[in-house]
Amino acid sequence: MSFEEEKHMRLNGKTALITGGSSGLGAAMTKRFVAEGASVVIADIDDAGGEALAAELGEKARYIHLDVTQEADWAAAVGGIETLDCVINNAGITTAGNIEQVTLEQFRHEFEIDVVGVFLGCKYAVAKMKGTGGSIINMSSLAGIRANADLVAYNGAKAAVAHMTKSIAAHCGKSGYGIRCNSIHPGVIRTPILDKVLAQVPNPDEVYAGWVAVHPIGRIGTPEEIAAIAVYLASDESTFTTGAEFRIDGGSSI
Repeated sequence: MSFEEEKHMRLNGKTALITGGSSGLGAAMTKRFVAEGASVVIADIDDAGGEALAAELGEKARYIHLDVTQEADWAAAVGGIETLDCVINNAGITTAGNIEQVTLEQFRHEFEIDVVGVFLGCKYAVAKMKGTGGSIINMSSLAGIRANADLVAYNGAKAAVAHMTKSIAAHCGKSGYGIRCNSIHPGVIRTPILDKVLAQVPNPDEVYAGWVAVHPIGRIGTPEEIAAIAVYLASDESTFTTGAEFRIDGGSSI
């Protein structure tokens, strides 16, 4: 690669930490970020997957074990990075079930990962980046905007992420930190987490067809389409963008 080619990479010289970076959306973002010149810290609890992906991508990627619900893990992870330009709070789970089906234990588990994990990620990102500026990207969902009778825990968690993002954006802006904070709201995307949801329902083919039907574009999305908007939000092209909801949902929220 020539110097001129490297110079025009959109994330050249930046360092990003991506939670849940070993598979699905996280892996797609990791690969795209490295392709755009970033150094990526892949943070996950899937040690085998994370180490394999880091080995595949070479010197621009490294893996660390990070349980997003554990503050000590966050302190160690962020403390071990010299300069941090972007944090993507992507790790999450999806609990299927309506208000009568979901147990309190399941509800708390959903919020512990999808809300508390994002809170900790933002807290440590702000502490690290407030002297230099940077970008925080929180993965919410179309489910954080549009309710579904059979996703009570997931709806609640992803809606919380969306509103928490705005609060953090307002604080960082008011404080003059140069940190922007935005949320991405994917529609249904073909990832391993989708297969886990389908495994929880008695009629997976019917559920899948229903997901396709709510997307006016006529299909579900791909991880690469979400990675593309993440690159924009991590790059210097988005320096006037904060507190925004990016709906990458095939028109589902129309």
